[in-house]
Amino acid sequence: MNLRRQHALSIAYTGAFTAFLAAGSWIPIPFVPVPFTLQTLFLFLAAGLMGRYAVAPVSLYLLMGAMNLPVFHSGTSGIGVFLGPTGGYLLGFIPAALLSGLGYERKLRLARYAGMAAGLCALYACGVAWLSLSTGLSLEMAILLGAVPFLPGDILKAVVASLATDRIARLKSGMHAGFTGEKPG
Repeated sequence: MNLRRQHALSIAYTGAFTAFLAAGSWIPIPFVPVPFTLQTLFLFLAAGLMGRYAVAPVSLYLLMGAMNLPVFHSGTSGIGVFLGPTGGYLLGFIPAALLSGLGYERKLRLARYAGMAAGLCALYACGVAWLSLSTGLSLEMAILLGAVPFLPGDILKAVVASLATDRIARLKSGMHAGFTGEKPG
């Protein structure tokens, strides 16, 4: 793929996945204390299609929310959201996108799954740690409330995203699911 087309595609993916992340926060499945949304599905789709560059739409999404655009869960926004109980999960999107994307750039399917697993671990490590610190919950209680109920759904979303991006890569002949210029593997 030539450089101009690759650049245009990366801009389009960045815009689209920024919008998907914002839309995913508005599609909640009510649950307390941490909202269950479709954001991680879109994060993993971005990682599968953009590789390490999935950090771009995630960062743009977080920046938009920090600038008071109502893109976070239920239309919340501002720096205060990062200081609240879910702030660690939001910040955890960055290492999750990076690690998942790096894993997806590898040719071996096992490396892709390992990257997504590492991304999930990073997301939950940031989220649970901040949930504990910001609320005064013990680490054990933060894990029970902020990870255990959500982990099965997030694993399912990672698998669905991986299968979808593998299929998309096969359908788009000659275009790798990331921006490495390699053929789908």
